[in-house]
Order: sequence, then structure tokens, then C-alpha cells
Amino acid sequence: MLTEMHGKGGRLCEQAQRGELRCPLLIRSSSEDVITGELVTALRAINPRWWLADFLNTALGAERFPQQVYRRLRIEPWVNHRPYPRDLLPWTEGSTQVDVEITWENPPTTIFIEAKYRAELAWKTSNSVGQKTFPGDQLIRNIRVGLNHCGYFGENRLFEQVPRDFAVVLLSPQPTSSLVKRYRSEGRLRRAIPHSGRLTGLPQMPFAGEIGYRQIGEILKRRSRFLTRGERVIAEHLLGYLGFKKEQMPRLEARQREEPATQGM
Repeated sequence: MLTEMHGKGGRLCEQAQRGELRCPLLIRSSSEDVITGELVTALRAINPRWWLADFLNTALGAERFPQQVYRRLRIEPWVNHRPYPRDLLPWTEGSTQVDVEITWENPPTTIFIEAKYRAELAWKTSNSVGQKTFPGDQLIRNIRVGLNHCGYFGENRLFEQVPRDFAVVLLSPQPTSSLVKRYRSEGRLRRAIPHSGRLTGLPQMPFAGEIGYRQIGEILKRRSRFLTRGERVIAEHLLGYLGFKKEQMPRLEARQREEPATQGM
């Protein structure tokens, strides 16, 4: 975080910008993974009682989650999930990597977070291109995978499984996704999932949401009086970093527009 904020992340040389060389850049200012890593590191260190319920309820626009002590809480970045079952999908799909997965056990709950910075949610994933029967965007893919992972599809089991509570959250600098609004409708959501008749139920609606950097800042500021001194320092550094990244976006976009023109000269 400090390396990037103080301009020590490096930049591509002129030859690499022109495409004449390929060389690694250890910290890219546009990297979503760097932001994800910093966010997870900071939030792991802050007592979840003071931010997690607020984070989720703000994202979902509903008071779904109570403020509580979380049993066996885990906040893990870049969690891989096995390929979606072939009998539930008209096309073959590979494994899915969730940017951040949060889980706890009272009650059993799983949260998927899809982190975006400059890019928007993809409207088509690689293997879904060419088919028009069902949507293949990133958000519905995360929803499908999460519902299957949490036990919402009926299967022949010796003992009945109680599904885990589930929600999926889009994290971005500015929450304005039309896909999130679309999948807050139960009817649209069911029509977007192949074999939705095999669903044994759904989590409490809404379970698709989005949250922006400003809202995260407001939550941490509002709860700061409950934090320890060390937690406040971590929260302040995180807020400074997210503000820095939000301000950096227009400069990155302007640079991207200039580079093709420079390369053509």
C-alpha cells in the first residue's frame, strides 16, 4: 500500500509502452488484486463486530445481518471453487475464483465478494459466448456457483442438508451496476439460472448487493469510537488508500486514452 501510494510501484519503460518489449511490472496502479490484498489484510485486523454487518447490510440495502460475535470467521482472498456441475449448465464451465470469501458458522454463512477497480463486470464469460438462452455474466456465475456450493440445489443425499446462508457483493469505487439491480428480482434471477426448478429454495432476498469505497469509509468512521488504537490506525491507512485509488482513476483512464495515440505516431 505504502509502496504504491508513494509512487514506488514503478512504470513501464518507453519500449514496453510501444509494445517492443515485454517486461514485468511488480505493482500495477490499475491492479484489482493489489486493492483486494490490501483490503483483506486491513479488515482481518479489525474486529468484525464493528464493520461486517454494516458492510453487508449497506451493500444489500436491507437489515439482513445482525451485529454479533462471529464463530470461526474466515476472510480469504482468491478462493478457487470446482467447476459448476455440467448437468446444471448448457455449456462447460471451468473453475471459478472468488476474489474474497467470508465465512462464519453462527449461523453457517458464506459471502462472495467480486472486486472491481477500472473494469466493469463482464457480460459474458469465455465459455458462455455464443449462447443466448441464459446470461453468462460474471455476477450470475458467482451467484450460481455460490448457490451450488451452499447447498441450494437438490441432490440425492442420504441425509437432508440445510443450506448455508449466502450473499454476493460487488465491490467497486462507485456502486452503479445494472446487473446487481437485475438480480435483486427473484423472478429475473430464477429465469437466469438453468434448471432453476431444481433449487430447493433461495437465501433471504435480497442477497445480491454492491458497495463502494466511500461507503466503506463511512462505516469505519462511524464505528471508529469502538476500535482500539491499533485498529483505528489500520482503518485510517485503509481509508487513505481507498481515497487515493479513487482519485487515481481519472488519471489512469486519461493515460490509457493517450497511449494508443502515442503508439500510432
